[in-house]
Amino acid sequence: MIGRILNAKFVPSSFNAGLLVLRVGTGLILFLRHGWEKVSLLTLINPHFPDPLHIGHNTSWVLAMLSDGVCSLLIVLGIGTRWLSLYCFVNIFIAWAFIHHFTFLGKVPGADHGELIAQYLIAFAALMVAGPGHYSVDAQLTAE
Repeated sequence: MIGRILNAKFVPSSFNAGLLVLRVGTGLILFLRHGWEKVSLLTLINPHFPDPLHIGHNTSWVLAMLSDGVCSLLIVLGIGTRWLSLYCFVNIFIAWAFIHHFTFLGKVPGADHGELIAQYLIAFAALMVAGPGHYSVDAQLTAE
């Protein structure tokens, strides 16, 4: 009895439902927090956006807008999940490395969201490895 309670055996378990929650939660939070602010501007030009790879401010802006504004929504739907998770992972990792300088803990500016960056990276890595699950457009396209 105690093992059943500790292991939460009374809660239905489903690998595919877990991936759905991970995919939708991560994608929506990324879109609502970072994607919407980029997409809503309706511009491909942002001369003040950081340019960590020295490819141009506007190019960096467009690449970040694609990741946060477009790929995040496609991940929610489960379209191209593994490749788009890789794209989002690389984009977030570059921002964490070159803009935030791997800030995670401490009292320095930017440390207040280092754990959120790490959570995004972990979630997208999990989606790259596990895929989108059964409840996705990807799964429906391959089920033919």
